Amino acid sequence: MKKYTTTEAILLLEDGTLFKGKSLGLIGTSGGELCFNTGMTGYQEIFTDPSYFGQIVVTTVSHVGNYGVQHEEVESDNVQIRGLVCKEFSHHFSRNTAEGSLQEYFEKAGIVGICEIDTRSLVRHIRDKGAMNAIISSETTDVEELRTKLAGIPSMAGLELSSQVSTKATYDLKPEEVKYRVAVLDLGIKKNIIKNLVSRGCEVKIFPYNTSFEVMEQWNPDGYFISNGPGDPAATVDAVNSVRKMLEKKKPLFGICLGHQVLAEANGIATYKMHNGHRGLNHPVKNLITGRCEVTSQNHGFVVDADQLKNHPDVEVTHINLNDNTIEGIRLRTKPAFSVQYHPESSPGPHDSEYLFDDFVALLEQNKNQVKL
Repeated sequence: MKKYTTTEAILLLEDGTLFKGKSLGLIGTSGGELCFNTGMTGYQEIFTDPSYFGQIVVTTVSHVGNYGVQHEEVESDNVQIRGLVCKEFSHHFSRNTAEGSLQEYFEKAGIVGICEIDTRSLVRHIRDKGAMNAIISSETTDVEELRTKLAGIPSMAGLELSSQVSTKATYDLKPEEVKYRVAVLDLGIKKNIIKNLVSRGCEVKIFPYNTSFEVMEQWNPDGYFISNGPGDPAATVDAVNSVRKMLEKKKPLFGICLGHQVLAEANGIATYKMHNGHRGLNHPVKNLITGRCEVTSQNHGFVVDADQLKNHPDVEVTHINLNDNTIEGIRLRTKPAFSVQYHPESSPGPHDSEYLFDDFVALLEQNKNQVKL
């Protein structure tokens, strides 16, 4: 069994709070916005989720790395996080289907991390103080040097990041039997979203983040999908403009996470940065249309302004978060468009919300029938 050596590591927060621990992953220095995830499993899906681009993730589960990594559990082609903070990091794994250790995975991806710190204390701190930038280093213990580097990391507010995670070239995927054609605006899409669409008979063509509506419409899709992704939705100007034009076409449209926020912005409803955001696999959401509740997977630091929705003539709330009453879903009254803040494709789970893909397919079918008439 391969032996790993660790070194002293430092985590420095924007407000001056300092934690000392041990290194994990690559020896180096890395900074970004510090946030925490309350999920008990699915760490590889978290680390490869493009919505985490630019962020250091704190895991509240005690042990990370125990079951190693395998290629089937990625949500994108790259590790997207800027760094990892955890309590106990396992350099070795016990799952016999794993293809390697998380340590080796991080080394190859160039990910810096820190372990053996009091993550309970850290999470309580940022829960109360709010999400903030931080920096991890396992190559220097010079706090003043790290403080200078930390000052140069931009705030997530106002930051456009989809351009850094979106596909660079258009590509498509299709099922054996194509029933519908869906144009996907890739703001940082997860692989399991694409799988859910394809498994329901959708041929999907995935377009880069700044693709114009006119280019997408040339493909003559039956509907549109606006993906998840990182950064401030108000700064995702190209996507907002494209969605406005999509809505004029009155074809079915479905948005998830950043796509949900972009749909709101396209209707003149503002979004804002949350104190901490929602990240985990256990967020309770109520469907106001059916009255049923769902346990959901979430990853977002921005939210739609509920006050601006109250008297909107064309947008209504469909889902709310039962922890804090924030907006979790909207739909348009006069157009076949809807969106949710959470992740119905969630992997490894929960799967309470997969019906939303079926709802989208139902709109696609209804639209095709209307076109035939």
